[in-house]
Amino acid sequence: MLRAGIVGLPNVGKSTLFNALTAAKAEAANFPFCTIDPNIGIVEVPDQRLKVLADLVQPQRVVPAAVEFVDIAGLVKGASTGEGLGNKFLANIRETDAIVHVVRCFEDPDVIHVMGSIDPVRDREVIELELALADLSTVEKGIDRLKKVAKSGDKDALAQIPVLEKALKFLGDGQPLWMAGMEPDELVTLKTLTLLTTKPTLYAANVSDAELTGEEGPHLKALREAVASSGEVAQIVPFSARIEAELSELAPEDRAEFLASLGIESAGLDRLIQAAYSLLGLQTYFTAGEKEVRAWTIHKGDTAPKAAGVIHTDFERGFIRAETISYSDFVANQGFKGAREKGLIKSEGKEYVVNDGDVMLFRFNV
Repeated sequence: MLRAGIVGLPNVGKSTLFNALTAAKAEAANFPFCTIDPNIGIVEVPDQRLKVLADLVQPQRVVPAAVEFVDIAGLVKGASTGEGLGNKFLANIRETDAIVHVVRCFEDPDVIHVMGSIDPVRDREVIELELALADLSTVEKGIDRLKKVAKSGDKDALAQIPVLEKALKFLGDGQPLWMAGMEPDELVTLKTLTLLTTKPTLYAANVSDAELTGEEGPHLKALREAVASSGEVAQIVPFSARIEAELSELAPEDRAEFLASLGIESAGLDRLIQAAYSLLGLQTYFTAGEKEVRAWTIHKGDTAPKAAGVIHTDFERGFIRAETISYSDFVANQGFKGAREKGLIKSEGKEYVVNDGDVMLFRFNV
């Protein structure tokens, strides 16, 4: 399951977004630090293909892919050293796959800004610095620990120290590690530290309703320019927390009509998840049987055994072959039976690279 941690300054729309995404009852009040404990919510990944498969197969149950969102208290300048609620809340998002940084890009005199004015470029830099300083503390502790181990002649510890010291230099200058140009093997070394500034970032830009259908405002444009000029590989997803909150109150069948009335093609949730999948190189395959139709999340380029392992490690360990068919062929031929009659189901081995939308059946033996 994809896990995403939501960060941002107080009053930028973090908890409102979280509530809308998960229909949770997290408190969203117009003052800093209202979110004391981390809120965790599971959100279904919207995928129309799953409904089509379910209508065709008529299974006992349908299981969509899911994303787990972790919402923490709003961060302020100095959070990494204990300002506000301190950095202990950052520990709650260290195990996530990606960071969703909510940035306020709208003017509203009735919603206070903790720093006194609307400036998404400054806000981004404040949060980025706090994450880098939190990582700095983690790396310093990691170096101390490795040096103690290295005294006994441990070769792995000796090899890891230079990598952490390289990271320390960038973090000490207040720079996030995505700017450090770390090599893939160096990132593997750092992985156990679950550093925040090595994680892919999505910017959720909370804009006015009008900007979703009309011309982008100056704040959103400034954020886009800042991210582009910095060289950060990140995506920016504009959304309106107010619209998302209203959507969450509607029945699913009424949401499309509401969005259409506003001239909006898709909900912020859909676009946020799609952007996360794209950023992380994720895709979906399906299993479709009488008991269950289910969507599974894997990485692009994963082979059949790797995809099987997402279901159960035994499937990967004892993999024999995969019977596979594209989603379009499966639907066009009314399922496995019709596809078999036309010889469209392929038997693939361990080298097969799974495509997005493949419908698969695994054969294994342990």
